[in-house]
Amino acid sequence: MIQTLYIARHGFRSSWINGDRSDRNDSLSELGLKQAHDLASYLVSLAEDKKPTAIFSSPFHRCLQTSQLTSIALNVPIYVDHWISEWYSDLTASKAIKQPEPPSADILRADFPEIDADAWSSLWYPPSTGENVSQITERMSTFLSRFIPKVESTLSPAKHERILLVTHAAPVIALVRNLLHETESRVKPGCCSISEFERNLDFESEESEWVPIRIGDCAHVSGDIREWGFEDYY
Repeated sequence: MIQTLYIARHGFRSSWINGDRSDRNDSLSELGLKQAHDLASYLVSLAEDKKPTAIFSSPFHRCLQTSQLTSIALNVPIYVDHWISEWYSDLTASKAIKQPEPPSADILRADFPEIDADAWSSLWYPPSTGENVSQITERMSTFLSRFIPKVESTLSPAKHERILLVTHAAPVIALVRNLLHETESRVKPGCCSISEFERNLDFESEESEWVPIRIGDCAHVSGDIREWGFEDYY
């Protein structure tokens, strides 16, 4: 059974340095790689019963680069799930900007051998036509309702008690809001920030099943963390 959920945002993007926003599946910048190292070092420093036992990553390059360093440091697999891919707003869609459609885990494994493409397949592929805030919130709500039981029924429940999700700012916000049951909560994750939730096994219907330990913690991250929230877009 999953006991702990860690939710991380990717590191600083190269497009934020060079200004080239045409590549929406860009890699991490040099700073972003340093921040990914910061995240890996921090997670390695945790007690054995606190370290993530598996990583689920967005298929975007910047998230896989962030995941890879932690995967190597902890010797745990990366599972790719397109359900936690980047969010493209309804405003972006109205501009008819073509969004990237990352390939399958099988193809991505050529560049990221830490990916286990055999034990896990993406549960769902989000639309590339754009979503509003309500839709990304609903996407993450449905993801959580299906992802957690799928992990517990597909992977070794005794082994994978602590899961790290590596994704993008908007999905991080939507995941945190769903776990808090507060759809308007102000959340502004920075690069390689960590949010941590512990499962409340004795929860009753009026209580939350997931207890927040910290939200958007960047104490371990160096450099510009570029916090982002929905209020920065609309």
